Amino acid sequence: SGSSDPYCLVKVDNEVVARTATVWKSLNPFWGEEITLCLPRGFRSLAIYVLDEDTIGQDDVIGKVSLSRQQISAEPRGVDSWLSLAPVNPDQEVQGEVRLELRVPEQGHPRVLRCHLIEARDLAPRDPSGTSDPFARVSCCGHTLETAVIKKTRFPRWDEVLEFELPEGELGEAVLSVEVWDWDIVGKNDFLGWVEIPLDTVSMNATKGWFQLLPFPSTTEERGGQLGALRVAVRLVEDTVLPPHHYQPFIQLLTEPILCPGQPPEGTALAVLEEVTSGESRQDAATKLVQIFLGQGLAVPLLDYLTTRELARTTDPNTLFRSNSLASKSMEQFLKVVGLPYLHEVLKPVVNRIFEEKKYVELDPGKMELSRGRRISFKGSLSEAQVRESSLEVLKGYLGDIVDAIVGSVDKCPLPIRVAFKQLRRRAEERFPLDQHEEVRYFSISGFLFLRFFAPAVLTPKLFRLREQHAEPRTGRTLLLLAK
Repeated sequence: SGSSDPYCLVKVDNEVVARTATVWKSLNPFWGEEITLCLPRGFRSLAIYVLDEDTIGQDDVIGKVSLSRQQISAEPRGVDSWLSLAPVNPDQEVQGEVRLELRVPEQGHPRVLRCHLIEARDLAPRDPSGTSDPFARVSCCGHTLETAVIKKTRFPRWDEVLEFELPEGELGEAVLSVEVWDWDIVGKNDFLGWVEIPLDTVSMNATKGWFQLLPFPSTTEERGGQLGALRVAVRLVEDTVLPPHHYQPFIQLLTEPILCPGQPPEGTALAVLEEVTSGESRQDAATKLVQIFLGQGLAVPLLDYLTTRELARTTDPNTLFRSNSLASKSMEQFLKVVGLPYLHEVLKPVVNRIFEEKKYVELDPGKMELSRGRRISFKGSLSEAQVRESSLEVLKGYLGDIVDAIVGSVDKCPLPIRVAFKQLRRRAEERFPLDQHEEVRYFSISGFLFLRFFAPAVLTPKLFRLREQHAEPRTGRTLLLLAK
């Protein structure tokens, strides 16, 4: 069809840890999914694979983006850019480790290197059964030996000692190479990884341990950009979490202006936090603040404090809560945390129906597919006016159901949200008491409830967990028009 059905797999050290939804029939997919992973301290790399989902047969791999731990750690604010997709070569897709013990005698004639090949673990599956038939090929100083084949396992144990006669004199640049292969009865064997150990690093007593298997050095040129590019934002945060009592002084400092409102507001920790945060850090700060104050049972007083401060700074009511201030971000985060079950109860029935019915809706004459009408009309294609009229009827029907569901859900709305909005309305009336500002009490609330809560959920249900998958293009267009 000239398009793909792309989705992403996220791998950490070659282990799949997350999958995005599939975006149907698109060469320019938008996922917008945020994934938080708790990683082991010793992780080495993060890779994101882009695949094309096929209903019949195996999914096609389009390409991948790989980031080492060092690359991510080098950017304190994180990596945020377009990265070209690299081709995926099966010989480069290795994983696992091999356990070795090496001994090189200092003297003796001849000198013999003893390589005790003990076992391997977590090898890549190369057979349809999800396992492999691994054997090891060990090379040193022009000689090559092989172990036995261990059938149907990704955790083979060979426990074999292979001996190599070393040349006289200095070892120089001599290396021991261990390759691990999957044995196949038909066709060529599949590569599973290799490790190379310089002999001058092997101690006289013994060098032993687990060694990470690596891909063969690539000999093919990178086809940068030919496979497309992936926009990713990756940030590594290393936190040390202490027992709860260590945080009590800090929590007291944050909650002080809420619990003791008499002090000058400018010197409080919350006021300072608002001044020093901006952009993405403000979103992080708001998320953490809401979590802390919810834990203390003080989330609603926090929102009252922050929105009152923003009201005091606002002179034009038309700009109220339009910026991404700490108050706006905190209210938005509060609604997501406290109101998500409520949102599901209100919107899910209508959103599910929109996905199931897949009705064609378009109001823009430049985007209308008028020829579609030939399949449903005996009089030829539909006119712009007919498509517009039928689209309006469909949209009005859906929108009426959404509005009715919202208006009829007052009793289901969580009490903390109702209290927070009641306080916000009162503060807005106190700040703008004149008759010409009567509408401020309403749009101060609707700016949050509709623009930052209901409308985004209608636009992208996947991000609010209303659906498991993103909408295909036709349904996505209907959702966009409804959100507008």
